Amino acid sequence: MSETTPYDADRARFTRQALARLVLCDHAADAADGAAGLVATGNDPDTGPGGRVSQAFQLVELAERALVSAVVYERERGSSWTEIGQYLGIGPAEAEQRFATNLDDWNTAFEVPYRLDDTGRKRIPRLPTAAYDPAWACDRLDTWARNRLVLVNDKRPVSSGLVKAVPKEELPPVTPVTP
Repeated sequence: MSETTPYDADRARFTRQALARLVLCDHAADAADGAAGLVATGNDPDTGPGGRVSQAFQLVELAERALVSAVVYERERGSSWTEIGQYLGIGPAEAEQRFATNLDDWNTAFEVPYRLDDTGRKRIPRLPTAAYDPAWACDRLDTWARNRLVLVNDKRPVSSGLVKAVPKEELPPVTPVTP
């Protein structure tokens, strides 16, 4: 049986594909912000030995997180392992094996939305924050994109392109099939 979350209604407005895209947007924004921290040179004297290496390594970790999110998104939108593997320079079986745990975690989070922390007392959402609370993520990412992307005139540059779920009341009636 599925547990409920405080954000179920907000999440129901989006398809799983849209939620996966929101997670990818969130992780891409984090990676972009991480890269931006390496651009300015004015604070270099304040950075200890190895500090810029630390920042660059963190950027690699953020990029890896974005890659995992991109694979989840591509699978949600129907991309094959052959297509994904082609862009990674690996075979389809290797691509599937590499990301199987990430996809399992993504799928499980929709059925079992929480895990218990180490104390066994606090529930921790399994979905990434952007998918768990998509209304917050849309607001944050729309603002992020408006502030950083040149020549973007859309007031909702992230959320306007997401695939929305069709509300149940707008679904066409199901006609029983008779043999």
